[in-house]
Amino acid sequence: MSAMMDDQGSSVMFIRGNQVHSMDGSSLELELETFQRQVTLRFLELAAVGNDDLLSLAWMRKLLDIFILCQDELRMIFFNHRAQVMKPPMDRIVSDFFERCVKALDLCNAVRDGIEQIKQCQRLLEIVLCALDQKRIIGEGQCRRAKKALADLANCMFDDKESSAYMALRNRSFGRNTTIKDLYQIHNQNSNYQHRSVGHFRSLSWSVSRNWSAAKQLQAIGNSLCPPKSNDLVATNGLAMPVYTMSSVLLFVMWALVAAIPCQDRRLQLHILIPRQFPWSAPLLSLHERIMEDSKKKERKNACGLLREIQQIEKCARVINELVDTLQFPLAEEKGEEVRQRVQDLSHVLEALKDGLDPLERQVREVFHVIVRGRVGT
Repeated sequence: MSAMMDDQGSSVMFIRGNQVHSMDGSSLELELETFQRQVTLRFLELAAVGNDDLLSLAWMRKLLDIFILCQDELRMIFFNHRAQVMKPPMDRIVSDFFERCVKALDLCNAVRDGIEQIKQCQRLLEIVLCALDQKRIIGEGQCRRAKKALADLANCMFDDKESSAYMALRNRSFGRNTTIKDLYQIHNQNSNYQHRSVGHFRSLSWSVSRNWSAAKQLQAIGNSLCPPKSNDLVATNGLAMPVYTMSSVLLFVMWALVAAIPCQDRRLQLHILIPRQFPWSAPLLSLHERIMEDSKKKERKNACGLLREIQQIEKCARVINELVDTLQFPLAEEKGEEVRQRVQDLSHVLEALKDGLDPLERQVREVFHVIVRGRVGT
């Protein structure tokens, strides 16, 4: 791997020797080459995970760590060569980059709303766990409480699909006679309903307007994003290339967040057009293709988010609901054991949410502040 990186270093490192003017010796060339190499290595590491870990809370946190590191390193390059950054055409290139970054701020706010909605699902799961706790006798009252929380959870778990089927399906959510296809049509039409629907972001998102669209915001970030021309590379002493690299990273990171976390109008059919000649483009495009393939799976097409833990919530809730439907009281020993096993599975899902959601939310907030700092500090 290191040999491959070295071979590609000077040829595609985005700055050919005859394109870069002398500027404080080889200092600038070294900074730019190091930046590109670090981006490549970090995305190679991200792409090395298996499908079970892709888009998990842990993987998302690592992705945001990489973004924060890359953004800070680019900011340092700007600082070290601020005189060059302020000259044409670099000033225009940097301005375009900051415009893309500003559009990402709204996405950060929308994603934080989505994380809060997942926490709402977490609270409903905690009700189920408490109701079916084996430390006390499970009766019909506890069973009804668990089923009510599961029905509320079903309403929170699916994408925003305009459908009048909600009222008919509300009391059968996650039921044995209700298919997953039916459940995907559930839509919360009642604005006074006690729980905010994860799917109903058009009217309930905190930080964005009713007509705001995550898909359109992503398209705006990617508009006119293309590698710098040779004359721009020469005129900027190569500084235009890390800006393009970071713009591509920004677009991918925001797209991955929207793919994983519930957002208002989160259509994922975004074409990320990056030439494959750059070392970092291969792992980045590979990740994009894998996530797109995941989104096309039958069971994931209409999910409110592709986060692995969301998939685990859905699976766990469906299994428990089917089990609760079969319970008869007083509870037989065999059924009691099955309930204990399912409750244990549920506790594992809750533990993962407790460990991962708050740190992810803090990182999204940090991404927001890193973008703002980069704009103010340049």
